[in-house]
Amino acid sequence: MARSIWTGSISFGLVNVPVKLYTAVSRKTVHFHQLHDADGARIQQKRFCSADGEEVPYEHIVKGYEVAPDSYVVIETGELEALDPKKTRTIEIEQFVDATEIDPILYDQPYYLAPAPGAAKAYRLMLEAMRGAGRVAIARVVLRQKEHLVALRATAEVMVMETLVFADEVVAPSTLDEVKDGAVEVSERELEVARQLIEMLSGPFDATQYHDDYRDAVLALIERKVAGEQIAVAPAAAPAPSVAPDLMAALQASVDAVGLYNERWDGDQAKPKRRSRAGSPTAKPKAPAAKPKTARQPTKKS
Repeated sequence: MARSIWTGSISFGLVNVPVKLYTAVSRKTVHFHQLHDADGARIQQKRFCSADGEEVPYEHIVKGYEVAPDSYVVIETGELEALDPKKTRTIEIEQFVDATEIDPILYDQPYYLAPAPGAAKAYRLMLEAMRGAGRVAIARVVLRQKEHLVALRATAEVMVMETLVFADEVVAPSTLDEVKDGAVEVSERELEVARQLIEMLSGPFDATQYHDDYRDAVLALIERKVAGEQIAVAPAAAPAPSVAPDLMAALQASVDAVGLYNERWDGDQAKPKRRSRAGSPTAKPKAPAAKPKTARQPTKKS
């Protein structure tokens, strides 16, 4: 059962909707500990002074901001606490905007907002009103002693709150040297074939068909090692990506390959789900090992 991490209320105008905040994402990263290779013991991190080499107790560590090379201004904990935003239990809505106006690059961390006890009707009213209007609410909220800019979205079942990065935190594309060259031109024929390839590879998005293949492989490796299996490792260097020598030929080959793939799976038989890392679109998909059996010819079990 999920546990709320914050309670408060959504406020807009004179309306207050009591809510509970829940984490919407549970990261599945595989974490490792640092061990000593000789005896397998955990490695401990210790803090040492760079001047005298002595270990420094935590209570004697202060915060410093580097204003010049090796020159710091010390900031006291109390000075920072005096600047902390006023702690409130309110998600203050400042405006409603069209969802298309928010660049997806601004989205940071998603949360669920559920109604607090007794607020089910007010919550449902706000949810349906926002969904019907097709609007996203921009608000501010204080979480963990930090004020966040957030976006509230109404989904089919629940209100989603996503923290946003501030505009000045986004790296401007103009800082990338590789995208400054505006002299490159493409032909109308190249555009036509590229659009054709995009259309052939288009389809409804289903998040459940994508998996973290690397994480699955790491967990499988751990299980094999726990079982006592000896693992022979022969890592192969990944080939360096290269630009297709003939862009038009590569595009046409991709279109032909996708067309062949679609023909092989034409009809009522569902196509195999695409992997999250399908490789180069120019690579020809492998043919099925055997023609799918019909209902009258069930696959024999080995």
